[in-house]
Amino acid sequence: MNTITIEEIAARDPNEILVADIRKQEDFLRGSMEGAVNIPAERAEEAETLLDRRKEICVLCYTGERSQEFVEILEEKGYSVWNIEGGYRSYLRNHLEQIVRDEEHIKERTAEIERSIIKKFRKSVWRPFTRGIREYELIQPGDKIAVCISGGKDSMLMAKLLQELQRHGKVPFELVFLCMNPGYREDNWEIIRNNAQVLGIPLTVFESEIFDVVAGIDKNPCYLCARMRRGYLYAKAKELGCNKIALGHHFDDVIETTLMGMLYGGKIETMMPKLHSLNFSGMELIRPMYLIHEEAIKAWRDYNHLGFIQCACRFTENCVSCGGGRGSKRDEMKELIASFREISDVIEMNIFRSVHNINLRTVIGYHKDDWTYSFLDDYEKYANTDQESETDADRNAASKERGEV
Repeated sequence: MNTITIEEIAARDPNEILVADIRKQEDFLRGSMEGAVNIPAERAEEAETLLDRRKEICVLCYTGERSQEFVEILEEKGYSVWNIEGGYRSYLRNHLEQIVRDEEHIKERTAEIERSIIKKFRKSVWRPFTRGIREYELIQPGDKIAVCISGGKDSMLMAKLLQELQRHGKVPFELVFLCMNPGYREDNWEIIRNNAQVLGIPLTVFESEIFDVVAGIDKNPCYLCARMRRGYLYAKAKELGCNKIALGHHFDDVIETTLMGMLYGGKIETMMPKLHSLNFSGMELIRPMYLIHEEAIKAWRDYNHLGFIQCACRFTENCVSCGGGRGSKRDEMKELIASFREISDVIEMNIFRSVHNINLRTVIGYHKDDWTYSFLDDYEKYANTDQESETDADRNAASKERGEV
């Protein structure tokens, strides 16, 4: 199969080639190579109506792997076709490398990004961020926080938000922007470092061999990888004198976790805004973006024309977030919540509020640590009292019986 690099394409006459970007339309609209046309992979059979046979076709996917099948289809149809080596990931790395070479331009870009947080996204990003810090008491004077950066949009925005709060807030605290390389491919690692430079984030980098360790694991390798990464981050943060680690989970992560627990775990629990570590004494985990919607994070990223890695694991680079493979349970929850939004604009907020407003008198059972409770434990206690109260569930059931629902 013919392959072509990003550098080779840049050296060619643009009138002689045509880039066919087969990623999803939403990814294409967020950024692609100049002059590219979008032909999502599932529309491969329609390619003839969109491509010019007089030109050489260069096919672009996210990693350069999924595009191989598309190239074979076009070759069978008689096109002169090339597979772009490394895909959009390589283009993004190349593009960022050009930006970081110009120091003046980097300073301007960093300043623009910082202004956008305080001005353009004050209502959707900055205010929910500071409200979450206050309401859940996430930061205290004298804290030294390890901001854990994976390289995606969430952790990168979290780093900028905490950096801005440190600069302009009233509470004194320290930050370490901690980034672990568990064995990323070089392209992904370059993208992470270059984005940090554009954003003005000074990374503290350390290496691990987690990807090599989980390479031979067949059952739940992602779970093991996540647990190991969390442990490495805690250990390094404590070594650096930090008392907290900050993770980039947002509002959507919270309600997705709540629904997954109910639908697949048969329990009601949620992702907490902060937690004490069980294994690292004196350490605490905080989630500063707890109240920020993912839609706002995406809007900030797109407004600033930023491109972040999506799935950095070298074993699952054809996962659904990169344009291939089958979705996870979390992806199912995203789709479910998206369908809720079409029905009503209050459902997702009510899912979030539900775990802040639990009425223990109307819960069949609950537990805390080793202690469990059943409503039968004190049911007879209220037999001859006037404390009976009709719940919303009771009213809905009664309405249904009357044919009102």
